[in-house]
Amino acid sequence: MPAENAAREHGVHPRHWTLQNIAQMKQQLLSWGMAYDWERELATCHPEYYRWTQWIFLKLFERGLAYQKTAAVNWCECCTTLANEEVLADGTCERCGRTVTQKDLQQWFFKITDYAQPLLDDLKLLERWPENVRAMQANWIGRSVGARIVFEVVETGAACPIFTTRPDTVYGVTFMALAPEHPLVETFLPNNPRADEIRAFVERQKKISAAERSRENIRPEGVFTGFHIRNPYNGAEVPLWITNYVLMEYGTGAVMAVPAHDERDFAFARAHDLPIKVVIQDPAASQREGEHLSQAYVEDGILINSGPFNGRPNREAMAEITQYAQAHQFGEASIHYRLRDWLISRQRYWGAPIPIVHCAACGAVPVPESDLPVLLPDDVDYLSEQGNPLASHAGFINTQCPRCAQPARRETDTLAQWLCSCWYFLRYLNPRLPTAPFNRQDVDGWLPVDQYIGGIEHAVLHLLYSRFIVKVLHAAGYCSFREPFQSLFTQGMICKRSASDGQLYKMSKSKGNVVSPDELIRENGADTVRLYTLFIGPPEKDAE
Repeated sequence: MPAENAAREHGVHPRHWTLQNIAQMKQQLLSWGMAYDWERELATCHPEYYRWTQWIFLKLFERGLAYQKTAAVNWCECCTTLANEEVLADGTCERCGRTVTQKDLQQWFFKITDYAQPLLDDLKLLERWPENVRAMQANWIGRSVGARIVFEVVETGAACPIFTTRPDTVYGVTFMALAPEHPLVETFLPNNPRADEIRAFVERQKKISAAERSRENIRPEGVFTGFHIRNPYNGAEVPLWITNYVLMEYGTGAVMAVPAHDERDFAFARAHDLPIKVVIQDPAASQREGEHLSQAYVEDGILINSGPFNGRPNREAMAEITQYAQAHQFGEASIHYRLRDWLISRQRYWGAPIPIVHCAACGAVPVPESDLPVLLPDDVDYLSEQGNPLASHAGFINTQCPRCAQPARRETDTLAQWLCSCWYFLRYLNPRLPTAPFNRQDVDGWLPVDQYIGGIEHAVLHLLYSRFIVKVLHAAGYCSFREPFQSLFTQGMICKRSASDGQLYKMSKSKGNVVSPDELIRENGADTVRLYTLFIGPPEKDAE
């Protein structure tokens, strides 16, 4: 994405821009006296490399781990689709800083969620990784143990399943909160006098990124649907709202709201004058009703107003409350992961083409391995800002179905850069091998990597993706190890104040705070710069 944007800005083809920068950076490294084995140099944009990136895609497709669906995705007007990991906490793009919104698009995903538990379990094998990186990955995977409970829409009978880690509070539900993207929302619109208000709220929320909506200090907003939900435990009918603080990405996109025992639900209930029902009593306090609470009670206690479970310690009763749902066939124990499937398609030109052909008769058909690489054409209008230029390139699009030989269309989305960069260490061992991405004997003899060095900003991006790809290759029999990197060192950043706001950031052209090594070496000499770099400070710390 940066290469494509820069090429457009400078009026140079992305390929020439990229290769020119590679040559310049290589010369800088040589002038600095960096002792690399340049015979192992590779570039992910070369067809002889991305041929094997496409091969990896096909291996995941064969194993049912690559699929296409329409989904609400993070959208940046500059960088197009973004994975969740590429959106900053303030709802902006990590690359260009623009505001990220939600957009429904047909996209390709990898089922990284199928590997959620192995990715979590095998963190214990990474004893030589920094503890904070392992914690970041564990939190990103986000394993939660709880219950799946099916509520019912009173007016239509439609099922509304929820996932909760707090089944002990189910008797305290006083409203149901849906994500704006929840599929039930569309069913509430026909002949609904609130339809315009609902549509306006939903459209407004779609312009706000999931990262922004998930901030802890976001002001709770919502719209009443005019519909109600029936609680299967006690038959209570409560209003069904669409809110800004419930995300489709977590659980089922529906939350049973218990204001007395959840801070966000409490704030929403107070703002919209909704009931608050206490079901967990503080053992050290006298019984208080919801209207007398000044804040949600989120500690443990004794169950009250909870039918047959009254008088029980809430944690002790959790399993029985879940078993009750299972016995009455409206729920069950469940494990949920925060991790979402990996969005790997981009509506961009400069990337490895996805090796799929779309046929009216056969559907999505993989390109035969013998036809790899699917080459990225050079003769595109890369200066255009009207979407992906591949989508209007007839010579690239029009082809034959590999299965039935009828006219078909190539996939025009390209693969996210993360896929190209999450297996390169396997290729280093034999970068000119023409018949396979790597030699099994070589990788089993030399890998996993003994010492890996990389920034902590890759904790839930490159490092997690590399672990996933290696696990898939291991399961498919292509390597003997399950983890790519035995030891990890996360170096600090060399930072400089931005020319625009004076704040300290890692060096970036977009921030206008880059220091050219050429100038430093020319003015001070390579030895001085090398020595200064070594003594600038602890390598794990940022430095200005």
